[in-house]
Amino acid sequence: MNVFGLPVEQLYLIVLVVAGLATVLYLFFGDVADGAGEALPFLNPAVILAFVTFMSASGFIFENVTGMGSVPILMVSAGISAVLSFLLYFFVLLPLRSAEASTAYTEESLLGQVGRVITPVPEDGFGEVVIETVNGLISKRAAGLENAAIGYDREVLIIEIRDGTLIVKEYEPFRFKELS
Repeated sequence: MNVFGLPVEQLYLIVLVVAGLATVLYLFFGDVADGAGEALPFLNPAVILAFVTFMSASGFIFENVTGMGSVPILMVSAGISAVLSFLLYFFVLLPLRSAEASTAYTEESLLGQVGRVITPVPEDGFGEVVIETVNGLISKRAAGLENAAIGYDREVLIIEIRDGTLIVKEYEPFRFKELS
């Protein structure tokens, strides 16, 4: 069967090469097109390019290996491509998008956080507090608010930061009274 004066196998191969080149260009210049995938995730250029690449590759293989007609091959290839693109989006692209969080933090972002004392804070002295964040654990020097002593493994609330030292006080979470 001929389409646009070309055998179908050759058309699949041309589309495969063009989609492959477009994918490589997208890798280098993808930041320009990133906004397109925000509104509708399936209009993400990476998903569209993957769909076209998978469809043309499977169509080329089926045209050369099977004796099926071109229309059923196109439909089967589109189905395979849709499934593979779906899997690519949900198991590769979505986790990568959420993994782009920066590991950097500012001291101001620690204000109001709850941490745990790992080195006791003596009166008029310094101890150490660890704060658990989405990016891991942050360990910082700490002093008690109004020079209060705070024991090991106590939860503390970060009140302020002075010269890189966390000023903390013991944290008592609000608990609702049980009605009898």
